[in-house]
Formats: sequence, C-alpha cells, structure tokens
Amino acid sequence: IENHLTKTPNEYIRWRYANQGEDKESLVKVTMQFTEEEEKLQKTPFEISFTDEETGKVTKVKKVVSELIGGRKQNKSKEYEYEVKYAGSNSDSGDYLPAKTLKKMGWEKAMKAVDLKIAQRAGLYVRPLSTKNVEQHLEDCGLAREFGTHYRMSALSGGQKVKVVLAAAMWNQPHILILDEPTNYLDRESLGALAGAIEEFEGGVVMITHNNEFCSKLCPETWVMDAGHLETKGDADWMLKQDTKIEAQEQITEMTDAAGNVTKVKGAKKQLSKKEEKQMIKKIKAKIKNGENLDTEEEEFAVEKDLM
Repeated sequence: IENHLTKTPNEYIRWRYANQGEDKESLVKVTMQFTEEEEKLQKTPFEISFTDEETGKVTKVKKVVSELIGGRKQNKSKEYEYEVKYAGSNSDSGDYLPAKTLKKMGWEKAMKAVDLKIAQRAGLYVRPLSTKNVEQHLEDCGLAREFGTHYRMSALSGGQKVKVVLAAAMWNQPHILILDEPTNYLDRESLGALAGAIEEFEGGVVMITHNNEFCSKLCPETWVMDAGHLETKGDADWMLKQDTKIEAQEQITEMTDAAGNVTKVKGAKKQLSKKEEKQMIKKIKAKIKNGENLDTEEEEFAVEKDLM
C-alpha cells in the first residue's frame, strides 16, 4: 500500500478490484511475469492438430499464439482448454487450446492469470464492490469507518495500515492465507482479534512470525527441524485427534474451484514394468504416426518420454 498513500483505504480496495474483480496487485507479481525463455517459446511456431468433426480428418498446422483472451472451458475429458488469439489474426476466432499444449508453448503463467481472474470474479456476485460494502468490510477487519473512508493512508498508523492490508487481501474471500509477520505494529487488543479471526477462519493459513506467544496460541503442534533431525512438540491429545481425523478422511475424488468448476482428482499412477513401458511406447508411436488422438494418460506418458 506504500504506493497508494494518497488514497483512502476504501478508495484503495475499490481501485484494486475495480476491473471485474481482478486483483491488480496479484497480477503484477514477479512470479506472474514471463521469463526470456517463456517469451522465446511463445514466439516459436508450434504444430497444432485440428480434427474435422464431420469427416474425422486430422489437419496439422504450425501456429503462434499471440495472447490468451480470457475464456476457459472443459473438454470431453474434463480438462481445461483456454481461448486463444493467433498471431496475424485480426479478430477473435473463438479457438481453444488444451492446457498441456499451451504449457509447452510457454503460456503457463497466462493460464494461471486466467484462472485467477475467473475465481476472483466469482466473488463479485456475493458482494458488489460498493463504497458501503467496502466500508463495512474494513470495519469488520478492525478499521473504524472514519479512518476507512475519510482518512488518506498516509495519515494512518502502522497498525491501521496492517488492518488495511489484511482487509484488502480478504476482500475476494480466499481459501488460503499466507501471512508474513502479521503481528507487526498491532496492539494487544488487535493481536487478540487477529488470533480469534485466524482460529475461526475455515480456510488454510500459512504464517511467518517471530512472535512465539502468538504462534503458540494458534498452533497446538510444532515441528522443529534442527541439524537434520525433526522433533514434534505440542498437545499430545490434540495431535492424537488430528491423526484420527486424517485416518477417517475419505480420498478426495472431486474438487470444485471458486468459479464452480468440478474437476475429477486422479489417483496415484500405476508404475509400469519395463515390458509394459515398451508396449506403451510402441502403441503411442503407432498412434502418432497414424494421426490418431492420444488419451490423457497416453499424452502425459508421451510428454514424459519425449515422444511428441
């Protein structure tokens, strides 16, 4: 928020999520910027197979994707495909390419950005980005309406700025929070409120903190790695209950993202014997030679063995 000190906390959150719910701060992270290698892959023509639905004829063409437009859908195999625009095209063609193909072409980060945008937009239907809603959200995070709506952030104390950062991060109702030294600048009352909020939060929390008292209150079990030796400490009864919970859990077969898309979760891969591996290689090479489509497992195996 140090780059937005002339804004009020309310203005900052509305600026940050103004573009259909996209988090502007998350999209400019270093981890979302393309590397030179990725940019080189993006400019390299890639052979793409198109199948005529009527005749079944397979046509192979080398193309360059210039950008991902933002659309996403699932194919018959329940895998994601992303809407693309090809280099040299003057209009959006409505073409989609599988995630695996785009990954090979250097567009993995762009796909993550599309996923992020879709997930963020899903929250808009629950809570519109209005001044009143943001004001209430800031107050729920411990920042009084007066400071949230009428004070520039340059006039706020360190503790109040921490509350703004937490409120902004929580606006899109994330499933997982990563907090880096969240206790800095907070008074005792605010620390208690933060601890209570973390305990009640139904999602996952990863926290980096030097405050041992704060950490001990929230984490009944501690893993300490020292000189290659792992030691666990904590409430024995609590740890035993967690083991029981883990044993009682059924294997997850489906996952639903924030946009409501359901994805089947695959089980562990079967380890092929050398004989089975040779047979698989022979089968895939024959399919590739005849221009036949590979199923998901065959395609993964082909990529792993550099057969494509």
